[in-house]
Amino acid sequence: MFSVIFPGQGSQSIGMTKELYDNFTYIKDLFKQADDELGYSISKIILEGPKEDLDLTENTQPAIFLASYSIFEMIKKEKDIKLDNAKYFAGHSLGEYSALATSGSLDFKNAIKLLNERGKAMQTAVPKGTGGMVAVLGVDIKDINNLLEENQNNYKCYIANDNSNGQIVLSGLNSDVDKFIDTLKSKKIKNVKLPVSAPFHCKLMNKATSIMREKINNTNFEKPKNCIISNVTAKETQEVDKIKDLLIKQIESPVRWRESVIYMIKNGVTNFIEIGPGKVLSGLVKRIDKTINVNTVNKFEDLKDIKFND
Repeated sequence: MFSVIFPGQGSQSIGMTKELYDNFTYIKDLFKQADDELGYSISKIILEGPKEDLDLTENTQPAIFLASYSIFEMIKKEKDIKLDNAKYFAGHSLGEYSALATSGSLDFKNAIKLLNERGKAMQTAVPKGTGGMVAVLGVDIKDINNLLEENQNNYKCYIANDNSNGQIVLSGLNSDVDKFIDTLKSKKIKNVKLPVSAPFHCKLMNKATSIMREKINNTNFEKPKNCIISNVTAKETQEVDKIKDLLIKQIESPVRWRESVIYMIKNGVTNFIEIGPGKVLSGLVKRIDKTINVNTVNKFEDLKDIKFND
């Protein structure tokens, strides 16, 4: 039994999917559709850069989606593996939109447009340079919650991503994040301040929630062919109204990736296919459960490594 998973922000790189773009006409067609829908050349940004443009959230989100969707289409057309047979589709943050589009819930053009709008809304939710994020390594989420509670009168930070055992990301205003980092250093807890321009997945994103509520509610969704794992609940759903509601809540809610993977494994999943640029999720799955088989597909050559077809 297998699940298909899609990466989120941070997996982008200039030239991702260029090999597919150069070799498959149907991938070129997808890139052209994306350019037409957005009204500018996301293709050029993906294939040529510059990096500063690709790393702008309003470009990063549709770019990663386009790369992931293209790889998914390549697998379907070039490899005899029935991805529709996956027990679950899941994605990390914006990757949930990739999961919804590839499972037939969300039209490709609607998905790329929504992600461009989502990126803009999240980028402008707080003034540029006032918010940040920090990854905390080697500590349990309970310990993080205890630290936040002990210091609630000194600063306010929020758990944004529970990625895996010993990898948790927090968001907040930069002034609060820096104070939190000082606390971590005093306790010799390893941390890395992330190169992001906004504090994603916390209540500071409430302006983005208001914008995206209207856009999501005005977009047509169908019932997905596969069960979708929600970042908000770490559980499955196929109900359209619930999917929409959870996508809106997702903007301010922690990404419960560790719990999502555990849920899928507990429900019989023994294989994961990560579809999209990079290998971030494959690494996280292995940290959560070393016994699980994970395949990463982001180029044609990776198809030969997929050993199962259930």
